Amino acid sequence: MTPDALLAIERLDVAYGEIQVLWEVDLEIARGEVVALLGPNGAGKTTLLRAVAGLLRPRAGRIVWDGAPLDGVPASRVVARGLALVPEGRRLFAGMTVAENLTMGAYRRTDGRAAVSADLEWVFELFPELAARRRQQAGALSGGEQQMCAIGRGLMTKPRLLMLDELSLGLSPVAVDRIVAMLAAAHRTRGMAMLIVEQDVRMALELARRAYILETGRITRGDEARRLIDDPRVKKAYLGL
Repeated sequence: MTPDALLAIERLDVAYGEIQVLWEVDLEIARGEVVALLGPNGAGKTTLLRAVAGLLRPRAGRIVWDGAPLDGVPASRVVARGLALVPEGRRLFAGMTVAENLTMGAYRRTDGRAAVSADLEWVFELFPELAARRRQQAGALSGGEQQMCAIGRGLMTKPRLLMLDELSLGLSPVAVDRIVAMLAAAHRTRGMAMLIVEQDVRMALELARRAYILETGRITRGDEARRLIDDPRVKKAYLGL
């Protein structure tokens, strides 16, 4: 584990019952770093995010957060420590308004109403589409707007690490470009680290500084994003080139 590691995953094994999904996974994210996690469907990417978020208990290995053990910590306390997961499928509260969904992201915060209100206005500045629909039910939003709302809810936790699972799934290229630009703006403003799981490999590599490739439950490659995007094997396997 390097000294500047915010999150360090060491030799992690994760299973669903008797079915093992991850084997000896090693991964690090430095403070403020954007990292992509790439790989085919079924490789175990979502399982890894769920383990870090406290939703799955590892079978073996360690998850270290800012120098302290994280494995075995309940999900609610993981959020309170500064890790937020934007799950695949958004999972908004469809019958609640946009503003209510966003405010739910702050339920574990202890820094007072004024700070939460200021962050809510910041999210609305970041996503003007949401500001215009703050009183509208989340279930009536477009797919792109729902993803913005899910990301905004994650940002309302005031994370030090924001984990995003398949942020472009089911969205138009225009909506994806819009969301990527907003994420880049959020990173510039707050300097939070990000872990991005994404099928759009080119987009993920352009947004990230480093990336890991996860295949059949094992990390097979880790490198700087600029090197991976120019790698002939990566181009052939993931970019169709």
